[in-house]
Amino acid sequence: MNSNVNCDDAKSSSKGKHSAYQILLRLLTLPIMLAILTTLLFAGNKVGRIIFARDGEPLSVPEFYVSALIGIVFFASFAFIVSHLQRMIHRQKFGTEQGGQLGHEMEAITDALSKISRGDFTVILPEMSGRHPLSELTSSINKMARELGSIEQMRQDFVSNVSHEIQSPLTSITGFAELLKDENLPEEKRLHYLEIIETESKRLSSLSENLLKLSSLEMDDAELSRQSFRLDKQIEKAILMLEPQWSGKAINIEASLDEIAYDGDESLLSQVWINLLGNAIKFTPHSGRISISLSETGGGIAIEIADSGIGISPEDQLRIFERFYKVDKARDRSLGGNGLGLSIVKRIIDLHLGQTAVQSVPYKGTKFTITLPV
Repeated sequence: MNSNVNCDDAKSSSKGKHSAYQILLRLLTLPIMLAILTTLLFAGNKVGRIIFARDGEPLSVPEFYVSALIGIVFFASFAFIVSHLQRMIHRQKFGTEQGGQLGHEMEAITDALSKISRGDFTVILPEMSGRHPLSELTSSINKMARELGSIEQMRQDFVSNVSHEIQSPLTSITGFAELLKDENLPEEKRLHYLEIIETESKRLSSLSENLLKLSSLEMDDAELSRQSFRLDKQIEKAILMLEPQWSGKAINIEASLDEIAYDGDESLLSQVWINLLGNAIKFTPHSGRISISLSETGGGIAIEIADSGIGISPEDQLRIFERFYKVDKARDRSLGGNGLGLSIVKRIIDLHLGQTAVQSVPYKGTKFTITLPV
């Protein structure tokens, strides 16, 4: 802190001295220039006398003007030479100072790019003023480093999450497979262990399928296979497909579906309704309620899926569409979730240029609203 203050004081002192020199120079400029002009006019007069052979005799009026003009030419030539020398000195001094400064700054930029190429994304170059020739370049490098750092963190999180999701069912499969080697194991336990192995195998298969699906959807060249179909009929099929799950929990299903034809990717949108309805069934208690509505609004087509389940906290609502994010990891594991379903839902709706929204109150229920453009 003190060093900065001292540096500023030194700069202020230097600027003050420089300003005093400039004022003094400006005050002396006029007398000096007048003296030089007088001297050169006198020299012009001498040259005129030599030219007109008027040594010791007064010049005529035309001859005087010619002699004065010669003096003015001398003065203009002298002023031009002095001005040119000043510009040369200034350019050389400024170019040397700026070149040295730019050289140091370019070395810092080169060093930063070298670190970034080696995977060090913590590089931060000092910001420069807008007039500096390298300001835009340094800003771009800092932005690139931040974005690459964010991508690297996402990659590390992704690897960690995938490893965890794979390791958990594999541990269960390995453990229960070991128990099945016991020849004296009762048949009832044997069947129970086999069911667990089957369930965990399905979890692995679901994880692999969802990862591949999400990867294909997130590609830059992901394309939709659009066709016209009845959106209300598609949602009805999803409800009927999941009937064993909601009827097994005695959940009351209420559906209000307007007849609407939509031009979109039928296969992908079917996954959206199955996923959202599946989540609503999972997190709605026995004898709960789920309502589904489909209507056309002024802004497009609105699909709402609301349940009377356990709800989602405001903090979790901000992150539920992130890959692998789980509101309650222990609860999700018991229900077979892998935290990818809502990420897939949002990506499919984004590809249809739609919007995905969630409203929820803990222990009262959750409502997902999908809006599709007409």
